[in-house]
Amino acid sequence: MLTNVYVDGFNLYYGSLKGTPYKWLDLDALSRRLLPRDNIRRIRYFTARTTPRIGHNGHNRQEIYHRALATIPHLSIHLGYFQQTITRMPLAYPRPGGPTTVEVVKTEEKGSDVNLAAHLIADAFLGDCDIAVVVSNDGDLAEPIRIVRHQLGLPVGVLNPFPVTRRARALERVPPTFFKQIRPSELRVSQFPEVVHDRQGKITRPFDW
Repeated sequence: MLTNVYVDGFNLYYGSLKGTPYKWLDLDALSRRLLPRDNIRRIRYFTARTTPRIGHNGHNRQEIYHRALATIPHLSIHLGYFQQTITRMPLAYPRPGGPTTVEVVKTEEKGSDVNLAAHLIADAFLGDCDIAVVVSNDGDLAEPIRIVRHQLGLPVGVLNPFPVTRRARALERVPPTFFKQIRPSELRVSQFPEVVHDRQGKITRPFDW
């Protein structure tokens, strides 16, 4: 069975990887472990490049990780973007006689969920796979999953990166063809080697991961 896997990168990170030692994740190894009977045709990874911040090197770690992912022949990276705006928001606990609002810098990741939905529907329409699997707990993806399942007739599974208690109700109402939970034990055994190689040379796991 030819299977396409669509990974919501930030949803996976905040649901399963943040605060863990499992960020050096081999998405092909994870897909094959969770879908052992499937032939993984392609993996589409949706994310956005983080921006440099003083005192942080998250963008460097991300670039290294993207290089490691690019060594998977059937994986493609699809980039959205970050949008930063200054907006006025209400204070939760304003002091009597003081201001009730404050200006804040609001950073939002844009495009990943839309890109995932677009590729999911396009691939289903083109008959690119026999089954689609979405790695996300984002309820905004319920409608594209419903379209692919019920209008295009393609089975769609969901791999949930968040704890089962935080399963999106919108996805339950679709529902997907099947639902599986991503567990720490599966992440632990699905890591890249400490060093992988591409045409540029060695790619070493960031030491602070």
